[in-house]
Amino acid sequence: MRVLFATAELAPIVRVGGLAEAAAGLARALRGLGVDVEVVLPDYGGIALDGERVAPLDVPAWAGAVVARSGTLDGLPLTLVAAPELARPHPYNDPATGLGWPDNDRRFFVFAAGVAALAAARAPDVLHLNDWHTAAALGMVYPRPPAVLTIHTMGYQGHTDARWLDVLPHFPERYEWGGGCNPLAGALALAERVVAVSPTYAREIVEAPHGFGLETRLATLGARLGGIRNGIDDGVWNPATDRAIAARYNAALPRGKARCRAALLAELGWADDDASVAAGSGPGTPIAAMVTRLTDQKGVGVALDAIARTGGVRLALLGAGDPALARLARALAAREPQRVAFREGYDDAYGHRLFAGADLLLMPSRFEPCGLAQMQAMAYGTIPVVTNVGGLHDTVQDDDATPGGTGFVARSGDAAGVAEALQRAAAAWRDAPRRRALQRRGMSIDWSWRGPAAEYLALYNAVLAAPLSR
Repeated sequence: MRVLFATAELAPIVRVGGLAEAAAGLARALRGLGVDVEVVLPDYGGIALDGERVAPLDVPAWAGAVVARSGTLDGLPLTLVAAPELARPHPYNDPATGLGWPDNDRRFFVFAAGVAALAAARAPDVLHLNDWHTAAALGMVYPRPPAVLTIHTMGYQGHTDARWLDVLPHFPERYEWGGGCNPLAGALALAERVVAVSPTYAREIVEAPHGFGLETRLATLGARLGGIRNGIDDGVWNPATDRAIAARYNAALPRGKARCRAALLAELGWADDDASVAAGSGPGTPIAAMVTRLTDQKGVGVALDAIARTGGVRLALLGAGDPALARLARALAAREPQRVAFREGYDDAYGHRLFAGADLLLMPSRFEPCGLAQMQAMAYGTIPVVTNVGGLHDTVQDDDATPGGTGFVARSGDAAGVAEALQRAAAAWRDAPRRRALQRRGMSIDWSWRGPAAEYLALYNAVLAAPLSR
């Protein structure tokens, strides 16, 4: 089976959010199942390919000169759609202002035109699109291969001026929405299957507010809409092989986690009042980690408020994003430097050290299509504290509500509810046998892409057996 797989991000070369990790993990896992996957990505510049071949793409005149740079990257077949406006230092935002590039509509319509041209030229068995950046391709190629659209978040839809309807030669009426052009709305109507990145998120988005205005269209999809949970790359997120952490360990031999914890305390400059806990006896102060984008969606303000209310828990926060949330984090860290540490930016190695050395993961998202951090944390024996939304609902079972749980779920999404869940998690962590059982259960679950990739392969086969008539 040949699959053309289009995405705006791909780890590790272009990474803004979970889309990059998901695209790379799924594409590689599908290839492991024998699927011939070719990934298509905008050429943002500076990406070297092995065995590179360059060819012009047959795109409409309005798109200008567009070429395909094809080759491999770490063994993964990759085609870069290259056009002058796509080469930017950040896929979406101007680093100088933090605001979106003013021509993002044109940039991703040009990318979609490149994807459409590749679909026409390659004639794959399945065209797999990811999020709004690729969605206009379904209005630019006909006839076309059966299409699968994965929704990584409904929060971004690419809604733009109605003039862009004029560049869509096929089904422009499906893209008209609210007096403008909405790429995601059009692809929802045209794709053979639509996949949300967790089963619970698939159920949530057919209702407001999770559908972000498209819930009525989503609700009409019926059986065409489903959910497949994302996975994590267990070649990268594996404490038994991770060279970024102080000591390697696994579920059967977990002692290295105590060494990672001690190393994290030293790195943060925090007093180690927890030696007895690390050894398996006595009270102490658990370390909660957050590795996140600083956005309202991720509940960062709620987390900071909850930590301020909660004694006996320390917070190590890594993230970048909203300047106002960064100011709040800096202010709390300045007031309580022995309890709160904030590092602004993205630091992959430090993120690994946080997952390995922390005791708890704090993830109080307001909505969460899937989430990766909770699975990465559990793989490292770090107990998640989450809100009851989207993929968090599908991956974390509250140990107070379900015997044999894997973490703790806030009973409400406000600061009081999150603080109460943190307190329950801290009490469980101080109970050494219970802590070890929670860690062992989380580490024993297969969070890899193998299972989700098998579900996608079954979906591809179902689409090929019964494509829609367009």
